[in-house]
Amino acid sequence: MLGKTDLLEAIAGKNRGLLATEQDKQAILVAIANLEDVNPTPYPVEATNLLNGNWRLIYTTSKALLNIDSLPLYKLGQIYQCIRVETNSVYNIAEIYGLPFFEGIVSVAAKFEPVSNRRVNVKFERSIIGLQRLIGYHSPESFIQQLEVGKKLTAIDFPLNSKEQQGWLDITYIDDNLRIGRGNEGSVFVLTKA
Repeated sequence: MLGKTDLLEAIAGKNRGLLATEQDKQAILVAIANLEDVNPTPYPVEATNLLNGNWRLIYTTSKALLNIDSLPLYKLGQIYQCIRVETNSVYNIAEIYGLPFFEGIVSVAAKFEPVSNRRVNVKFERSIIGLQRLIGYHSPESFIQQLEVGKKLTAIDFPLNSKEQQGWLDITYIDDNLRIGRGNEGSVFVLTKA
């Protein structure tokens, strides 16, 4: 699909948005809008077979995510969003790299509730910030398994007040391996199946 190729080419080399100039950002937003116009999945939230799984972020305009890269001595690694439809759970996981043996992880666990054919409300429940070695982080899958069994981690691990920590996400495009979302803070997210 030409629109998808155009978007992937526009994103290439932009390091999830960290290296995108204003001109790049405008071109990417146009490519995103063009692809959203031909979304092959009319009811994205109902396409649970497509939605479920581990997704890797390839582009975002989210300052909250991109600002993680500005931590002293650290660089932003891969960012994953892992969706578990059967439990209405979503896990956002950002890998942080820098000093040897001090690789980190920043993660938020949330529940989502479908409210339309393309929108989900998100209630953030738990935040975890720690060193990958101390929490035994090897992959998003093994990390999520630890969370799902309720394991208390050797990290800054605290519940979030879901009344205050809420948001929504519109899924504006989804196919077998690409998903585009737009969040309540005006951010756009482009992810590929991991």
